[in-house]
Amino acid sequence: MQLEIPGPTGVLEALLDEPSPDRGVNREGLLERGQPAGARAAVVFGHPHPQMGGSMHTKVVYQASKALARIGCAVVRFNFRGVGRSAGMWDEGRGEADDFGAVLEFTRSRYPTLPLWVAGMSFGSWIALEAGVADARVTTLIGISMPTGRYDFGRIQSSTKPKFFIHGERDEVCPLKDIREFYAKAADPKELVIIDAADHLFDGRVGEVADAIEELLEDWN
Repeated sequence: MQLEIPGPTGVLEALLDEPSPDRGVNREGLLERGQPAGARAAVVFGHPHPQMGGSMHTKVVYQASKALARIGCAVVRFNFRGVGRSAGMWDEGRGEADDFGAVLEFTRSRYPTLPLWVAGMSFGSWIALEAGVADARVTTLIGISMPTGRYDFGRIQSSTKPKFFIHGERDEVCPLKDIREFYAKAADPKELVIIDAADHLFDGRVGEVADAIEELLEDWN
């Protein structure tokens, strides 16, 4: 479903994926404000660096969002300012963090009783997880291809909120040894999945990211 979400500098272009009716969701029994009966969480998903071609249509973002929907989540993925039809211009992360906050507020208003999760890939993982650590309403953090050497992930590392990380074995932006060092010092609870032979964008292995999402979070409450 296409959405237009009010952002700090104008409309943010977004897409909504909700759980399929074949998961046992009664489509005649929708809850108030569009909340699907049987949904288990609402997730806001941040995409990779806008100046490096990242968008809500990036393959990993798309496939991970679909995987989250398959396990019962309502997922809002959106374009940061200046990407696609989203208003505004690149703001070196500051404005993009504000964009994420606006979408988080929208998602909470749409799904007022669901647990709230955040997810992101690369640059989007930093923006998303920073927001998730700061917001007491967010219960779960999901980071994919986290560039721990390029941004300050310190608050994320020390957070005691449940954290799920997915990383490529041959990530050229954040080498495997760096993510393993980050993970070793990260507070519990936490889980890390390494995708064999995968680079930063998981070229040729995007489906394995979706599989990892389902395996990590299918039974997570």
